[in-house]
Amino acid sequence: MDELVRRAAAIVPVLHARAAWGDRHRRLHDEALEAMADAGVFRLRAPAGHGGHEADLGAVLRVVAELARGDGSAAWTAAVWAVSTWVAGRFPEHVRQEVFAKPDARITGILSPTATAAPVPGGVLVNGRWAFTTGAPQCDWATNAALLAPHREPVVLALPVADLEVVDDWHTTGLRATGGVTTLARDVFVPADRVLPLSPLLEGDPAAARALFRAPYTPAACATVSGPAIGLVRAALRLATDGPRTREATVLADDSELHANRAASVVDAKVLTGSTWTPRERAWVRQDLVEACLRAKDAVDVLEGEDPVLHRVRRDVHALSLHAVLHPNANLERYAQVFTGQPGGG
Repeated sequence: MDELVRRAAAIVPVLHARAAWGDRHRRLHDEALEAMADAGVFRLRAPAGHGGHEADLGAVLRVVAELARGDGSAAWTAAVWAVSTWVAGRFPEHVRQEVFAKPDARITGILSPTATAAPVPGGVLVNGRWAFTTGAPQCDWATNAALLAPHREPVVLALPVADLEVVDDWHTTGLRATGGVTTLARDVFVPADRVLPLSPLLEGDPAAARALFRAPYTPAACATVSGPAIGLVRAALRLATDGPRTREATVLADDSELHANRAASVVDAKVLTGSTWTPRERAWVRQDLVEACLRAKDAVDVLEGEDPVLHRVRRDVHALSLHAVLHPNANLERYAQVFTGQPGGG
């Protein structure tokens, strides 16, 4: 997996050169996407049988962090697409054949079930909307969640992005090139074999034959999306004016990386042993993600310098810290029962 990290580091100059363009146009430049494809970024979490690398989360974290040194938006997009690619790998073989038929398929996704799926002959009819669909206009497929009627069972759907309406509503101060737009489904038919129950995905399968699919969704996703934060801080340190605050930021950056690496290491270790997850273990992986992001935000906030790229990096880190998955308040509320020793948390 070191080769994947080396290839990611090699394209940092390309990402850096196209980052300002992406910031202006609110999407990644084609040259950035091509460089990421050539580096194998879009196959990080794809099954080996479909040309993927089946990279462990430690390697994914390092790759994404390298990308962030060039462009935070490229790194965040790569992280989200890696998670969604992993979700796509859970579908039946013939569905995977379709999804991964295109080399370096770009797959995004939203697992908040903000749409409905009504059973019809041969499949379901989907209606609804998903906000913040990272890079949807530049993707081939989406793994989005919905509530299946009549019992409102959460399911995940494999959807061609061409079947969805894309709303150009991504206007932010940070991570602008991620293009996290809203996508809409209006009476979209989805065949039954492209509909999966969401619960097994969230719970994970410690006994799965392929280690890639043993981890629960949330710990695996958390270990992935901390990569942009630690890479952005590395970039900020090189751009800032040297002085006492830079040394303070360096300590904070090291602490951020420690938490991110620990989260990935915990998930990878449990994948190898095939052991089940306790609510407390899930909570601490989530908390490591929060701490990694908080330390990154603190680091960029103390840095000084007038480089416009530094200002973009700072905006990107602040945007990360507001994401629902990374926000400390959301995590503390969700896992309050675990932290206080009460049953039912996690």
